[in-house]
Amino acid sequence: MKRRQLLSVITLPLFAFCTVLSGTGVYAQANWPERPVKLLVGYSAGGPVDVSARTFARFLGEQLKQSVVIENRAGASGMIAADATAKANPDGYTLNFVASPSLTISPIVQKSTLFDPRRDFTLLGLVVSYANVLLIGPQIPAKSIQELVAYAKQNPDKVSFGSAGFGGSNHLSAELLKQATGTQMLHVPYKGNSPAMMDVVSGKITFMFDITGTGKNFINSGQARGLAVTSKKRNPSMPEVPTMIEAGIADYEVLGWFGVTGPKALPPAIADKLIAAIHAVKKNPEFQKAMDEGGYTIDMSDNKEFAARIDRELNMWGDVVTKGKIEAQ
Repeated sequence: MKRRQLLSVITLPLFAFCTVLSGTGVYAQANWPERPVKLLVGYSAGGPVDVSARTFARFLGEQLKQSVVIENRAGASGMIAADATAKANPDGYTLNFVASPSLTISPIVQKSTLFDPRRDFTLLGLVVSYANVLLIGPQIPAKSIQELVAYAKQNPDKVSFGSAGFGGSNHLSAELLKQATGTQMLHVPYKGNSPAMMDVVSGKITFMFDITGTGKNFINSGQARGLAVTSKKRNPSMPEVPTMIEAGIADYEVLGWFGVTGPKALPPAIADKLIAAIHAVKKNPEFQKAMDEGGYTIDMSDNKEFAARIDRELNMWGDVVTKGKIEAQ
């Protein structure tokens, strides 16, 4: 057989095979999702991220007309789930309901090389934002941030703050306060918010930052006082509590968030479907009510702002970690 004829015999079937594969890929994208979608959560079941993720998954499933199944992969402050997402097959069936520390704090504190928060994900949508509130035990005399700062300067060995763990957002929120006020305060890490808050209430530690949604319960019950919230505006659920800026800490704003990401190479057709579905969930009044009751604010920012926010927070927390000489423990 002549060479040209031989090449034709080989090339035509190969071309046909590639065409079939290409057509199969287009079909798969057009008909996605054809099976349940897995939503990874980087924290244990029952915590605030997990509870919010499960509520979100139910509404997202309704939009996609397909089950959205939560899979908890707790560890490394959410980075295990984020890394699994970055390395997942980009077919739209593995996503991450991610909390901001997993992409903007933990990689810095732990000097991680697992993934690049800026480049290794397809950003699909911010879901909610939330502020923290500084909670102080009723037995502590300070009635304001300025009184707390003054007390810390006069008693540099007596002021301590708790956190849900080393490198968490409430840890670095307090580190930012230390640096902004030039005070010395001892960090006491716990395994979760609840045990830390119990020691604030009992007076074993001085204060801690907590999400406003749970913090308001301690304020309303009289178990703790709220000295300031970390948002630029006062929180509607505790209007009597000033912002950190109103309390005299200039430019202090810390907002956490939950969002959804997928692997970097997620096909645009699937990404567009997800972006539209997430947007529809956020506009659902029932979902909005559930998030409001949890102390969260629906975030309607687009994905350009999502990317800008990650970049901005990486820079901010990078400065805090460097100035505070904070290293993973």
